[in-house]
Amino acid sequence: QVWDSGGCSHSVDLTALGKHGEVYTEGPFACLAWSHSETRLLYVAEKSRPKRQPPCPWDVPGAAWPAAEDEDEESSMPGATGRGVDRPVPQGKQFVYHEDWGEALSTRSEPVLCILDLEGLSLSVLEGVPEHLSPGQALWSPDDHGVVFVGWWHKPFRLGLNACSNRRSEIFHLDLASGCCELLSAENGSACSPRLSPDGQRLLYLEGVVGGPHRQCLRLRMLTWQTRQTVTVLDVVQEPTEAFAGLYAEVLPPRCWAADSRRAVLGTPQRSRTDLLLVDTEAATITNLTAGSPEGCWELLTLQWDLLVATCSAPHRPPSLVVAVLPPAGQELPLDWVPVEDTPTVPGVAWKSLTVQPPCSGQGLTVQDTQAFEALLLSPSDGTPPHPLVVCPHGGPHAVFDARWRPSMAALCRLGFAVLLVNYRGSLGFGQASISSLLSRVGEQDVADTQLAVEQALHREPLDPHRLALLAGSHGAFIALHLLTREPERYQACALRNPVSNLPALLGTSDIPDWRYTSLGLPYSFERVPCAEAVATMLLRSPIAQAAQVQTPVLLCVGARDRRVSPMQALELYRVLRARGVPARLLWYPEGGHALAGVETEADVFKNCAHWLLQHL
Repeated sequence: QVWDSGGCSHSVDLTALGKHGEVYTEGPFACLAWSHSETRLLYVAEKSRPKRQPPCPWDVPGAAWPAAEDEDEESSMPGATGRGVDRPVPQGKQFVYHEDWGEALSTRSEPVLCILDLEGLSLSVLEGVPEHLSPGQALWSPDDHGVVFVGWWHKPFRLGLNACSNRRSEIFHLDLASGCCELLSAENGSACSPRLSPDGQRLLYLEGVVGGPHRQCLRLRMLTWQTRQTVTVLDVVQEPTEAFAGLYAEVLPPRCWAADSRRAVLGTPQRSRTDLLLVDTEAATITNLTAGSPEGCWELLTLQWDLLVATCSAPHRPPSLVVAVLPPAGQELPLDWVPVEDTPTVPGVAWKSLTVQPPCSGQGLTVQDTQAFEALLLSPSDGTPPHPLVVCPHGGPHAVFDARWRPSMAALCRLGFAVLLVNYRGSLGFGQASISSLLSRVGEQDVADTQLAVEQALHREPLDPHRLALLAGSHGAFIALHLLTREPERYQACALRNPVSNLPALLGTSDIPDWRYTSLGLPYSFERVPCAEAVATMLLRSPIAQAAQVQTPVLLCVGARDRRVSPMQALELYRVLRARGVPARLLWYPEGGHALAGVETEADVFKNCAHWLLQHL
């Protein structure tokens, strides 16, 4: 629907027009962009594909479905081609396999760029996008004569795209008149999130490296539209400084440019915070607009006419909506944020950031071996210490626990638990060198860092060393399982979500098989097939190989539709634990994916995890 000051001006059932399949409303491909004339809408949808037809209801030899009536007359707009998506599949092709883009993108296979012309009352699917590309994140060129889009390579086959900024993708310009497709970004890169300046002269975008860690420190690049010259505004940061720790956001805000078409605002993890940074694209300077604020997580919703609209939160405070006017260049600080919808802090929850320092003694140590990392400690502000401690290493592994509002963690504090969120070396926000340091050390460095964070927290804070539990998911659960095998009597309870337990078993079941090699420092290529040496290395790093050491009661929460970590990982672990008499319980969510998202699922997971911890601590 399109609305204006007079009400609803247009209402169009896009899928019913038959030009394409489902419209992409979320995810890495999705977009919805007005032309500058505000007469056309640009969006992404699934390519039209004939549907399988059920068997003929007439049990008579030679019977067939009656011929479909001409549906062109039923189309609500000129230019439609009828219900093309309902064409029957030719015989012999009903069961041809169609790849998709993996976890959380199982309905995304072949995206196409579409234009809805409200003035001409027509819908068109754009041609000219190379066949080896899946297009998305499109916007109009400055003159409305073309579109700019991100094209992801899907040859020779698709690897999982969700939470993976290391896939080959480049930015293109498609001329609508000639159909010519022009490459704008560098070849063999991982570019995304193009944002055009208000004056139409500059195109800002993110760029990373193909392969390697799935999340990484990115470059901020800028292209001058007229000359097609590209410069690096912000480069990859190997070692963080007080002023800037690097750029780790997967996308730029949809509207990030200031009115002067020179400055831009974006949010990114900076150690265990997420801050808003003002970038001067000409001077290549950075101003942290939120450093030192009591809120640990800031997110920019939009920037229009130099009015900033953002949310801010902290571990003890749900998100608040705030606004501020961006001052002229050079006068940005201090920025006066005005609350629009202020949210009070939650009573009974306190938090702090802990710096964890690895030991500096030993031979052959590198800078990364002694680099400090951080952990966030949430604890009950009321009640009598020492408090039982729930230890949470994050998944990823290249992710981060920033100091944002997490309802489940605050609820655990209200139940009397302290919670330790560990950002081990390899987390985002601490420089690219820290991310790279984890490669080939998965199952070793991350596990040791988590245990070191626990020991230092127990030494500094009023916590009960005899009441410890683990709560984690995915790679965090992988770390937790390693801790259970190495210190069988240290932890009294463990609750895991979609755990990684058997690395070689994921080679043929995960949407990101490349990570199984990269994480252990092994080379990966699309042509690679498993060999005995690689499989043996993976098995040695797998918790399942040492599962006989586990004594701690384990709760497993499993999404049956998880494409990233096969649910068979948890089922195999469950059987091993039960066979050895270890208390174990498995919850199976038939519609759950890797994130176990959804109100009903999330509520049930939390309720069962909290009960498990209360029962065993």
